[in-house]
Amino acid sequence: MNSFHYHVADSLIADLKTRLSITRWPDQQPNAPWRYGTDVSYLRGLTDYWLNGFDWRAQEAKLNAYPQLMVPISGIPMHTLHVPGKGPNPMPLLLLHGWPGSVFEFVDIIARLTDPAAFGGDPADAFTVVAPSLPGYGLSFQPGQERFGVRQITDAVLELMSALGYSRFAVQGGDWGSTVATCLGLHYPNHLSGIHLNFLAAIRRDPALYTDPSPQVQDFVAQLKHFTAEETGYQLIQGTKPQTLAFALTDSPVGLAAWLVEKFRSWTDCSGHPEAALSCDQMLADISFYWFTGCIGSSFWPYYDRLHSPWFVPTGRTVEVPTGYAQFPLEILRPPRVIAEQVFSNIQRWSVMPKGGHFAAMEQPAALAFEMTEFFRTVR
Repeated sequence: MNSFHYHVADSLIADLKTRLSITRWPDQQPNAPWRYGTDVSYLRGLTDYWLNGFDWRAQEAKLNAYPQLMVPISGIPMHTLHVPGKGPNPMPLLLLHGWPGSVFEFVDIIARLTDPAAFGGDPADAFTVVAPSLPGYGLSFQPGQERFGVRQITDAVLELMSALGYSRFAVQGGDWGSTVATCLGLHYPNHLSGIHLNFLAAIRRDPALYTDPSPQVQDFVAQLKHFTAEETGYQLIQGTKPQTLAFALTDSPVGLAAWLVEKFRSWTDCSGHPEAALSCDQMLADISFYWFTGCIGSSFWPYYDRLHSPWFVPTGRTVEVPTGYAQFPLEILRPPRVIAEQVFSNIQRWSVMPKGGHFAAMEQPAALAFEMTEFFRTVR
C-alpha cells in the first residue's frame, strides 16, 4: 500500500495538443445541432479551449490536494483517494463514481463531507472518505489487465475497505457506483451502515413489468420507452462490441470528447447548454483523465458484463440495508417510490431535489452532501 501523487508527463500533454491541433472534423448534419449527437460547432469551441486555454496542471493539483493510495486489490494496483474526516468520530464512507465519470466527480464534494464545520456544519457529521477509481477506470487501469464486471468490482471495493481497516462503512453511489452500492447491500449487508443513491440503477428496464395504471408508474413507463428508443445506443455498442469502439476513442481525443460531452449535455440539468451545469474545466478534467490513463476501452466492460449476465438483483430478492435516495429532476430515469420499494425494502429517506441531473456530485455538491449527511446521521 503506497501513497501516490499523480503527474502526467509533459510529453503526454504535448502529444495531446498535437492530436487536437490536427483533428479531422466531420460535417454537421444541417439544421439540427445536437439532435443526432454532439454538435460540431460546440465541440470545435471546446477543443479550442482544450488546446489553448485549459490548464491540466491546475486540475491535476486539485486531485493531488487529497491523499491518495495505490493498493494491491484483486490482482491489480487500485487507485483511491483516502481523506480523513475532521470530527470526533468520522464515519467511513465509500464514495463510488460511474461512467463516464471518475474520481474527478468528487473534487468539490469531498471537503464538504470530511470537514463539515468548514461549511457551517457539525463536526459530528464528518466522514472519512474512500473514493476509488473503479477497477478498469482511471488509475485503476493498466493495459492488458483482466476486466471487471459489477460483481467483481463489488468484491474489489469491499476488499479495499477491509485493507484500509474498515469492517463496517457507509456507501454512496451514482451510475455504476449506484449498482455497486446496491450489490454491496445485497451480498454484504453486515458490512454496511447504509447506502445512499442518486440513481436507482437496479430498477429493471422492461416497461412491460409495470402495469399499475397510476400516473406515477405510467410516467415512469413513458420515461423507459423514450430512453430505450432514443438514448441507449451507447449501451448497445459498449455492451456488444467494446473493443471496436475503443480503437477510435483511444486514438482521437476529440472523438473521446464527443462521446463523453454528449452525455454531459444529455444527462445534466443544463437546458441544452452543457456549461449551465458543468464548467469547461470540469468536463475537460474528466475527459483528460480518461485520455491520459487510456482506460476508455476498459471502462466499457461493465456494460458488456451487464448484457451477458443475470440482472443485478435476482427476482424475489431485495436490498434490506437502510437506504437513502435523492432524486434529481434531470436524472436519466426517475422511478416512483412504489417501484423502488420492489428492490429496496428499507428506504428511510426519499428526497425529490429541486435542481440537478445525473452528475449530482459535480452539479450540486452542496445539495448532495446535505442529503448524505442527513441520511447517514440516522444510521451512525
